[in-house]
Amino acid sequence: MTLAPTFLDELRARVAVSTVVARRVKLTRAGREMKGCCPFHNEKSPSFFVNDDKGFYHCFGCGAHGDVIRFVVEQEGLGFIDAVKSLAAEAGLAVPEETPEARERAQAAEGLHDVTGKAAAWFSSQLRDAGGATARDYLAKRGLADKTVADFGLGYSPDSRTRLRAALASVGDAKLIETGLLIQPEAEGNAKPGDPYDRFRGRLMFPIRDPRGRVIGFGGRILGDGQPKYLNSPDTPLFDKGRTLYNLDRAGPVARKSLRLIVVEGYMDVIGLAQAGFADAVAPLGTALTEAQLGLMWRIVPEPVLCFDGDAAGQRAGLRALHRALPLLEAGKSLRFATLPLGKDPDDLVRAGGPAAFDAVLAAAEPLIDRLWRSETEGVDTATPERRAAVLAALDARAAEIADTTLQRFYRTELRERFYALFKRPERTPWQKGGPPPRAASPGILRAARPDMGDAMVRQVLVACLLRPELIDAGFERLAGLPVADPAHAALVTALLDAATADPDASPVALRAHLDARGAGAAADAILARHRPGVGNLGFVRASTPSADAREQFVKFLDALLATARVGDDIAATNSHFRMSMAEADFDAVRRNHQARAELSDKDHVIGIVADTE
Repeated sequence: MTLAPTFLDELRARVAVSTVVARRVKLTRAGREMKGCCPFHNEKSPSFFVNDDKGFYHCFGCGAHGDVIRFVVEQEGLGFIDAVKSLAAEAGLAVPEETPEARERAQAAEGLHDVTGKAAAWFSSQLRDAGGATARDYLAKRGLADKTVADFGLGYSPDSRTRLRAALASVGDAKLIETGLLIQPEAEGNAKPGDPYDRFRGRLMFPIRDPRGRVIGFGGRILGDGQPKYLNSPDTPLFDKGRTLYNLDRAGPVARKSLRLIVVEGYMDVIGLAQAGFADAVAPLGTALTEAQLGLMWRIVPEPVLCFDGDAAGQRAGLRALHRALPLLEAGKSLRFATLPLGKDPDDLVRAGGPAAFDAVLAAAEPLIDRLWRSETEGVDTATPERRAAVLAALDARAAEIADTTLQRFYRTELRERFYALFKRPERTPWQKGGPPPRAASPGILRAARPDMGDAMVRQVLVACLLRPELIDAGFERLAGLPVADPAHAALVTALLDAATADPDASPVALRAHLDARGAGAAADAILARHRPGVGNLGFVRASTPSADAREQFVKFLDALLATARVGDDIAATNSHFRMSMAEADFDAVRRNHQARAELSDKDHVIGIVADTE
């Protein structure tokens, strides 16, 4: 079975040598490497070293040397293919099927690294020649030093259809086409295809390397009029842009040491940051981050920092990356999001404000859950219970995208806690003389629990206050926070509180005088006109109930009404959510809330806590 070099390279990149070796050898850190006693020969002093950055192990005692695949072959006695399959399962990779096409691709890849390496060297020479003056001027305007240009191997492709083809004629057109450096025109009709021509023309060239530092493709920026602004190599036996990160070969070793990997949008962002001292930056290749690219990043650090532009396009890119990452999140694997000032890219920022300005952006990076919360709630209309329920449903749906069940549960709980903290009924401030009247509840909120409760219960409270003014003082704070649907009733509550403030010991007659003075006498008459002594009145309303008992019953009754009111908003939100999701968990929440509401608002229960009716 023949496997493509690109697949094997990705497998080696995903599975650290030290992770596999440590299962058989006790390793300790030794600078940038790890060391232990060699498993291939008996020794007492460690001479066996593992280097994850370079992807190999080596014993200075017996000379054993190899990569992670060779280690599994030699230590576990597996054949090469079986070792690859074992490691691929660990890395979550599917082993490509053995097909004639796969064999052809694997054979085609042989020697292609030499071709791309020669092309990179030629592009670099063209940048230094007279024809590269325009490209050199552009780099100078961007503030790049000669050393930076050399470190990244930047080059120039002349504005010609044949210069590269001619320069690498010894390689042959077939391999230049195979590596994406030449374009082969399609034949039209019965005519023969035209001659191949250079893909990159009049562009600043960025060599793209694999994690082992080999050139596998190119990106080119136009240096004049024309589109596209950036052009990448097509997918080839060497290059798959969805499985490649620009500068990973240089940034990876630095990031493992700094425990930070910065992900920016483009080539120049990476290069500008490197020149400013941020050598741990990489970039996707003109596409949204893929699952494979996220896997490459997580192999290096647990929480890469995505740093995209502050404009709408940059924020959309960040949000796409967040959504792509959600199903892949695991314990110890997440993302952080840093937002650049509007209109600034990393290169602009470090040139204007120095490294400190970019450090400040990184320091303000927010965790993935914070960015997710903002994306689902910021600027969303939550004026009604139904709209709030829709927000909660969206949050639950996002949490459900996480495949790791434990982490999914944590996310769901955290997002719901934030939701309920944001939309919970606000704490009511104690009513004070001269203050605003108690906030009227939305119509029907007291009737929402049971149709035979609500206004009748509020009238019992008002009658009790009018006939036994001492109850106003007993339940003063609770009365001030009572949600009252009827505006006339709410106004009467305000007048009663004002009267009790002015004369706490007022008799019913004195209280009536206070109400008349405040224009609330007519409302009091309307309440009393509906009062029927001896018919369905609660204990605290009856004149025969001792004062101490009446006060205690009145306070308990108000507490029950306030608890019922607090549950009202949650009922509407939960029911609406269940109607949209029809999920079993949401049905359980509906059932629990309805049970709680029944316990709080059941007429017999409420009456029971305040003694028998007349």
